[in-house]
Amino acid sequence: MAKKKTEEIITGVFQGTSRGFGFLVPEDGKSREDDYFIPPRATGGAWDGDKVQASPDPEIPWEEGRRTATVVRVTERANRFVTGTVEKLGRELWMRPDSDKLPGPIKISGKAKGVRIGEKIAVEMLGYGTAKTPPMGALRETFGPAGNRESSTAAILYHYEIDPEFPPAVLDAAARAPREVEKDALTGRTDLRNRIIITIDGASSKDLDDAVSLERDEQGRWVLGVHIADVSHYVQEKSPLDLEAWERGTSVYFADRVIPMLPVELSNGICSLNPGVDRLTISCFMTLAADGREEDHTICKSVIRSTERMTYEDCNKLLAGEDPDLEKRYNNILPMLRDMAVLARVLEKRRKLRGSLDLETSESYIICDEHGKPVDIKVRKQGESEALIESFMLAANECVARHLFDRHKPAVYRVHEKPSQDKAEGLKTMLAPFGYTFQEADSFALQKILEDTKGKPEAPIISTMVLRSLMKARYDVQNLGHFGLAAKYYCHFTSPIRRYPDLMVHRVLTQVLADEANPANVGKTMPWEKRMASVAARAADQSSQREVAAQNAEREIEKLYMAEYMLAHVGETMVGTVSGVTKFGLFVMLPSGVEGLISAEALPRDHYHHDDQRMTLRGEHTGRVFSFGMPLTVVCAAADPGSGQITFHLSGEEPEAVPERPETLRQGHRHPGPRSARRNGEHRSNERKNGERRSRPPRHKPGKGGKRRG
Repeated sequence: MAKKKTEEIITGVFQGTSRGFGFLVPEDGKSREDDYFIPPRATGGAWDGDKVQASPDPEIPWEEGRRTATVVRVTERANRFVTGTVEKLGRELWMRPDSDKLPGPIKISGKAKGVRIGEKIAVEMLGYGTAKTPPMGALRETFGPAGNRESSTAAILYHYEIDPEFPPAVLDAAARAPREVEKDALTGRTDLRNRIIITIDGASSKDLDDAVSLERDEQGRWVLGVHIADVSHYVQEKSPLDLEAWERGTSVYFADRVIPMLPVELSNGICSLNPGVDRLTISCFMTLAADGREEDHTICKSVIRSTERMTYEDCNKLLAGEDPDLEKRYNNILPMLRDMAVLARVLEKRRKLRGSLDLETSESYIICDEHGKPVDIKVRKQGESEALIESFMLAANECVARHLFDRHKPAVYRVHEKPSQDKAEGLKTMLAPFGYTFQEADSFALQKILEDTKGKPEAPIISTMVLRSLMKARYDVQNLGHFGLAAKYYCHFTSPIRRYPDLMVHRVLTQVLADEANPANVGKTMPWEKRMASVAARAADQSSQREVAAQNAEREIEKLYMAEYMLAHVGETMVGTVSGVTKFGLFVMLPSGVEGLISAEALPRDHYHHDDQRMTLRGEHTGRVFSFGMPLTVVCAAADPGSGQITFHLSGEEPEAVPERPETLRQGHRHPGPRSARRNGEHRSNERKNGERRSRPPRHKPGKGGKRRG
């Protein structure tokens, strides 16, 4: 009987899996419930990430718990370039893709002189295969032998189109940037060079793009000043520097390296708010009542001369009163610094009262020796000065977003929507065994749960569960608010050196300030607004995509470093916590943030049933349950710096042989949920929370980067 045809066509993105089937995420889908299951026979040759058109299946409406559809057409390919390892099949060279979500192997077509079996390479796809022909690709880059961190790092950067080097035109433009502020650049700017203004950053930071000040006005109110490098003055729209920053979208940080959005002549030079030198800024002054409520604000173009270049470490000692010598050295700023700490606590309390989520999260950082080899892994803890700067940056971002919204001007907002219905229901199911529940997943309900767990053993587990239930923050031209911060208005204004959306916000502010300097323009819609609204929409989409690419690359590369570090600890016993539960095993995270897998085959012999909602594995015969958040004593069995894979087994229950990793754990696949996350999903350096990649490939073979920002 012929299949009944349907005229309905769904457009969306195909998500592939290692087992041949996939899912279609519709363009207008709002949650997982809107996705379609695509059986192996119905993928239509689509690869992971492709834009496709699909037809719902009327005869098999549900499969795998979702509606079923068949891909009828691939409209846009996502994988123009693919990385993998060279293999020899018969007399021909093939490449097995790094990502298990892609079909393979891929036949290497054309010249491949000098390419060796076992080498990590990249190919440009010539054909994606049919029922009769295999996928084919042309060699485009080689990275060295597979199996080591260096080659895999270079391949990951290439895959996510992150170029460690700048093209000649961009370097030439950067070389022509002034080394000091020119006199004519001061015209029309508010002169703040005699004010006490300081920067507070990590000790190794060189791109200092934010400074702060605090005073009292005649009425005794706080006047908080946040002064941000005026990068837009030096990076003109559509210039080589601007086009390159657009392509990159963000700086990328991992281990001891940074791949900057802008060349160092700007990021560490004329745009960096170094002490004792004139620097161009955009200043946001917020007049605050005793309870932190904003009563007035002023935004202006300015010039500052930073009084001191402070570090988090020194500020924390000063605020704790631990170092008399430091107090003497910084006697001129110590009163202001203490006032800042008081105000920061007031602002934090105010955010909590409106429902801002205080998620207990941690971030690991890798310490490398002079050769770039990982020698230690530590957990970064937020001190009082870190919280102070974060609080002030959040306040400035909110103020600027509201300023532009109230004036009906185009902007790039940072938006974070409330959890979808299916995520909220999933969180309810996970919280139930711990005795916590809620009616609706609003910020106050989730905040109460977090407050109720403080100081209890399950606090980190509950915090992670809540974090995983949240939507992903992104950029948009619509002001949709920020759920995690309980902020009605929010944008990114404070990091234009390393985030393109901030640079866009600065450009809009510059136009607005110029217009408002002429009273005749106040309240009018100006000619530039229509064009800037269009540019902002494209920038929001591009920046969201590049942010995801940067986050994925950072996470994957840091796993390589962690695996290399763990090579020296194979055979050691350690205590960790179950951080992920899948049908193929348990992920276990150590206190340092290192994460490894205990394969299901390495667990005590039994048949285990996987409960995805409750995140458990239950033994059918023994009744033994392994659940998310439970502590386990494990032994490091193996570590592979080439793939980032770390294998554990339970202490005292060593398997006869370490089982092979399942295909689902090849490079490119992660268990659900982040390894670490920043507080509230917002941080001054970069929000680390899949979009399509930009069209062009990297132009250079990845090389040596710089120092990571603190």
